Amino acid sequence: MFDDRATLRLCTAGSVDDGKSTFVGRLLHDTKSVLADQLASVERTSADRGFEGLDLSLLVDGLRAEREQGITIDVAYRYFATDKRTFILADTPGHVQYTRNTVTGMSTSQVVVLLVDARNGVVEQTVRHLTVAHLLGVKTVILGVNKIDLVDYSQEVFDSIRDAFEAKARELGIEEPIAVPISALKGDNVVERSTQTPWYEGPTVLELLETIPVNHGRALDLDLRFPIQYVLREHAADYRAYAGRVTAGSIRVGDELTAPGGRKTTVAGIDTADGEVDQAQAGDSVALRLAHDIDLARGDLLAAGERPEDVREFAATVVGLTDKELTPGKAVKLRYGTSLVRARVASVDRVLDIDSADGDTLDPAGVGLNDIAHVTIQTAEELPVEEYAARGAVGSFLLVDQASGNTLAAGFVGTRLR
Repeated sequence: MFDDRATLRLCTAGSVDDGKSTFVGRLLHDTKSVLADQLASVERTSADRGFEGLDLSLLVDGLRAEREQGITIDVAYRYFATDKRTFILADTPGHVQYTRNTVTGMSTSQVVVLLVDARNGVVEQTVRHLTVAHLLGVKTVILGVNKIDLVDYSQEVFDSIRDAFEAKARELGIEEPIAVPISALKGDNVVERSTQTPWYEGPTVLELLETIPVNHGRALDLDLRFPIQYVLREHAADYRAYAGRVTAGSIRVGDELTAPGGRKTTVAGIDTADGEVDQAQAGDSVALRLAHDIDLARGDLLAAGERPEDVREFAATVVGLTDKELTPGKAVKLRYGTSLVRARVASVDRVLDIDSADGDTLDPAGVGLNDIAHVTIQTAEELPVEEYAARGAVGSFLLVDQASGNTLAAGFVGTRLR
């Protein structure tokens, strides 16, 4: 039977030991998304460790190193469903040195569930996660004030943390900050409403996740962007098409497109794995047949409306993802859309202080692991770059080490957060 339930992508984040994995385990357990053999395994391991009841974090912390240390060190993806919708959840690490994994988890998420320990409140890592959420264009952040049972379900403690969170979220530009008092261990206000918090009349976390409108950013509202991934040719049938994924906007047969160099053409046909269609939109993988014989290659951009200007230099915001420092003059490869070109970090202009702009470091020596920085990028070839928008539908890129192929930084066109 066809499942027409909407799918919400979300991400959990927080400081280490704030109970993220237990929270996710609680969601999986209470929505009956756990297989019987998984549950039996968790029961055995919990008993072996002397844990009273179920250690629900074991449902998520699947890597051996994580289980032995009792922490999450990688992004763990989980799928669960209710009668109302399906969910794809990324459980991210809490340690500061794994902020790069948090960037990965948030980059595809519409909602972030941020956990704090009710005994500690909003801490530096909370602010860092809020900053990354805003950087990535996430508009809805749910704050789970976890372990509320350890402060005797205190409304005063909750109100104080909620006020601090909402103030910081609004300062950073988060449009929809929502706070919920929860105990992931005991199940309060995660899936089921708690009898221990009669003073809280708002929805549970799951009720929020089931009712937040599912959207795909503003990708559909933008003009068409179609970076070519493959050129398909079949000489015997005189067939030529350009395969790729529609990253923004929508397209119909007959629409006018602009190719590199300002060349104009129209869409003669749209092919998919299931046959020919009349239209496609952001997220669809298709092959476009064009009315004119234009020489195009992988990495070229077909666009509708105003095509981005081709440039060799642009300002950007980057997040350091490796111990290898990005220094001024460093040669890298830059992946933008389906293009992979030689580039260099022309300058590192500013490393941002997540607490206050007054603490920014101007003209720093380089960009280190987990740093968020403003830089200037120069490329060996012209690229049609544009400001980051619609949760990365346009304007996102990666900086790659030329020798190893490792990703050095995730980038956003434009100077964000300042």
